[in-house]
Amino acid sequence: MKNVIKLDNYYSPEELEYALTDFVDYYNTHRYHESLNNLTRADVFFGRAEEKLKERAMIKKKTMRLRRTNYYREKHMEMNLV
Repeated sequence: MKNVIKLDNYYSPEELEYALTDFVDYYNTHRYHESLNNLTRADVFFGRAEEKLKERAMIKKKTMRLRRTNYYREKHMEMNLV
C-alpha cells in the first residue's frame, strides 16, 4: 500500500485520506487474492466463496465442452476437405 500511495502527490490531507479509502475498498472488495482461491476478501467474509467457486466450475465446464465441440467440428471439416 505504501508503494501505491507514494506514486502520487497529495496536496491536502483530505486527498490522502480519499486515496487511502479507495485503496482499502479496492483491496477488500475488488482484488482477487491467490491465498483465498482467487476470491475477494469480501466474498469470503460474506460467505459467497462456495457460490463463486461453483459458478466458476460451471463456467469452466461449459467452456471446455464448447472448446471440445469446436475442435471436433474443425477436425471433421478438415477431413472432408482432404
